[in-house]
Amino acid sequence: MSLFNEIMGSSLIERSSFISSSKRVLFHHHSFQEKKNLTLIPLDKRVVRLRKVAKFPVAAISEELVKDSSSSVPAEKPVKFKVRAVVTVRNKIKEDFKEILVKQLDAIGDSIGRNVVLQLFSTEIDPKTKGPKKSNEAVLKDWSKKSNVKAERVHYIAEFSVDSSFGEPGAITVINKHQQEFFLENITIEGFANGAVHFPCNSWVQARKDHHGKRIFFSNKPYLPSDTPVGLKSLREKELKNLRGDGKGVRKLCDRIYDYDTYNDLGNPDKGVDLIRPTLGGSQKYPYPRRCRTGRAPTDRDLYAESRVEKPLPMYVPRDERFEESKKNTFSVKRLKGVLHLLIPSLKSSLSINNQDFNEFSDVDALYTEGLLIKLGLQDDILKKVPLPKLVSKIKESSQGILKYDIPKIITKDKYAWLRDDEFARQAVAGVNPVSIERIKVFPPVSKLDPEIYGPVESALTEEHILGQLNGMTVQQAIDENKLFMIDYHDVYLPFLERINALDGRKSYATRTIYFLTPLGTLKTVAIELSLPPAGPSYQSKQVVTPPVDATTNWIWQLAKAHVCSNDAGVHQLFHHWLRTHACSEPFILAAHRQLSAMHPIFKLLDPHMRYTLEINALARQSLINADGVIESCFTPGQYCMEISSSVYKDFWRFDMDSLPADLIRRGMAVPDPTQPHGLKLVMEDYPYAADGLLIWSAIENWVRKYVNHYYPNSSMISNDKELQAWYTESINVGHADLRHESWWPTLNTSEDLISILSILIWNASAQHAALNFGQYPYGGFVPNRPPLMRRLIPEETDPEYSSFLADPQKYFLNALPSVLQASKYMAVVDTLSTHSSDEEYLGERQQPSIWSGDAEIIEAFYDFSAEIGRIEKVIDSRNCNRTLRNRCGAGVLPYELLAPSSEPGVTCRGVPNSVSI
Repeated sequence: MSLFNEIMGSSLIERSSFISSSKRVLFHHHSFQEKKNLTLIPLDKRVVRLRKVAKFPVAAISEELVKDSSSSVPAEKPVKFKVRAVVTVRNKIKEDFKEILVKQLDAIGDSIGRNVVLQLFSTEIDPKTKGPKKSNEAVLKDWSKKSNVKAERVHYIAEFSVDSSFGEPGAITVINKHQQEFFLENITIEGFANGAVHFPCNSWVQARKDHHGKRIFFSNKPYLPSDTPVGLKSLREKELKNLRGDGKGVRKLCDRIYDYDTYNDLGNPDKGVDLIRPTLGGSQKYPYPRRCRTGRAPTDRDLYAESRVEKPLPMYVPRDERFEESKKNTFSVKRLKGVLHLLIPSLKSSLSINNQDFNEFSDVDALYTEGLLIKLGLQDDILKKVPLPKLVSKIKESSQGILKYDIPKIITKDKYAWLRDDEFARQAVAGVNPVSIERIKVFPPVSKLDPEIYGPVESALTEEHILGQLNGMTVQQAIDENKLFMIDYHDVYLPFLERINALDGRKSYATRTIYFLTPLGTLKTVAIELSLPPAGPSYQSKQVVTPPVDATTNWIWQLAKAHVCSNDAGVHQLFHHWLRTHACSEPFILAAHRQLSAMHPIFKLLDPHMRYTLEINALARQSLINADGVIESCFTPGQYCMEISSSVYKDFWRFDMDSLPADLIRRGMAVPDPTQPHGLKLVMEDYPYAADGLLIWSAIENWVRKYVNHYYPNSSMISNDKELQAWYTESINVGHADLRHESWWPTLNTSEDLISILSILIWNASAQHAALNFGQYPYGGFVPNRPPLMRRLIPEETDPEYSSFLADPQKYFLNALPSVLQASKYMAVVDTLSTHSSDEEYLGERQQPSIWSGDAEIIEAFYDFSAEIGRIEKVIDSRNCNRTLRNRCGAGVLPYELLAPSSEPGVTCRGVPNSVSI
């Protein structure tokens, strides 16, 4: 009930010094459906009804706010009343000198008339003006007096004069005549007959000198477009028009404009030909989703490439999409570590050849025990050379902590688990990338690539390679009984291998890995196929490696597994993580802001699942996926990483397959079964990602179904909702323009269509992203477990380096992994990406309850959803203690917690935030 009251936006109106005993007010209640005027009725000696206090600020009605009236008022003559607004402004936690100075100047300016000005708008039309009824303009009181208040939130008062025929307030405008923006959290209006009216704002209000127009905020009551009160229609359309912009000009950091562009800013041709990258999106060769337009000028050398903004300068995203301070603070702590480690590449010319590679496993351990600079013997040298006094001071203060990496979770329970074949296989269903494995339906597997370009489509795998590993089964029996599985990266990598292997220090195969499901429910790796581009009719471009039988084949097997992990790391990062959950979501977010009013119930549903995504995607374009960025530096495909991402978008991504049930069925990991709780049956019972994921998927789908059916009791309403149809149409035809003609796009005609589309978007933003993201450092922070990059192929007996492999196979193996610098850079980044911030909002939570409507049925449905998420967490905890589930419980086995909904801040390897926020 407390959650119900909080979300309903209830308020407290008590007898106090604000209400005299001779002048009390009775709030006459009308239902939400009634269209009558809301009236204030002055009465004597009546009891004031008490309502439970809300968690957000409310205002009482003072004696001055009620016009004294000792005689009855004729109905035809509206009476003037005053109502009060409590305006909550959130202060910055830390302000620089300039901000403090401007804040003081604003306080002085406010006292002489450069105020914050508000005006209320009714849901009704004024018959005289034919526009919405308006209150007088009112200014915030006490801004100058409260300029030095250090509280996180400061509450200001404004008073409006309205008459008894004003009706229900539905919008409020704000003009900021100060010099500096401020963060407006919410506005609560007290004094109308139905009680408090809440305006959730959560937005930066720019100074009038930067934006001349009035900011428009709507109350928390949702309206479908066809139900919009007449007084709000023009404001609804105006606000959407403002958010769309005109598609011209360079965007300023203070803008709130959502528009589309291609990925034409990844390269930097002005700095050299080696930094030229193709534009992704807008062509058949390089199709890609659209990103947020910034409007920057083109580069000097290429008029079709957009000039770049490099750190520490910020990239444009609409102002309200920027990280809040707590999120920034989390990043800044990690950034210090990142700077320390990313300094090293700039000084690599000073490193000796002996410092470049890991030569012993103790060198890897030193990153956690000694620290990188100490390990390299460069600490004192760097402290002298680096021209960053404050940073140097920080290094000296914490040289035993800040220079060391935390021990990744994968080696906390069993330091040597990563070497074992069973752990290698377990991570295929319970690791950081559990979404690539598929059931084998035909053996040997067949390529879909053009044989005239890429050679024979047949695999080198034969029954003889795996027959001895199938517990006495034939291959066909194993297929028929759903015992054979595969992770197939052949067609993803083979078209790029020739160019990848021509890069300095990059070597890769196109891999296929075959697994057998044992009677214990665990997987056994039975064969690995390694393919290279055909180099001639007689060249053996494909080889099969099977489990070892002696010392030499053991090290060859370890190298083969490392190449599989490198392939897997690339596909995980470039396809499943970045493309599916980040890039492919961005068009839907842009279209939502452009086409769905903040009053639209579907916008309100999606809002928490869009938080921070545009900002993190912009940061990715700036530092991660750009030319010579972290992804190119740390992953095997190097400069071809984003071309691979474009290729898989074209050939493998399908929006309709992004629902968890559809994906599991497509990969053969489940079969439809209406007798099962989720309508399907897993062919591998102990598949932690799928088992836990289906619980969350069903909870999301049930919540969305209740929500959609409440606002759209019949399907014709969906077809006739112009904003909803414009959102979905634009998401496809503009945001995913290169694939807009694909036949697999779902239609949006019925309630079930909408439920499916929304469930996919929420699933991808929350649980799918969490499963793919927050295990990156826990599993990948120990580079031998999951090398993102390989630098050597497996030596053949005829190769010159075969003798060095035989002489010191451990050194050969470690030298094939990323260098110390590459590993350190990668570890610093995935450490940051795996971190939960302190302001994280997890699935089933709402940090801004006043956004939701005062609709009891919707609030109760959300309460049920939140409770169900809590129950799911307990189920996951119990599964991780079930010893029969050997993929998540056992000696040295990590529990599978990546889909456990809640988490503390930091790197925890668990937690499902509402949005793609990192």
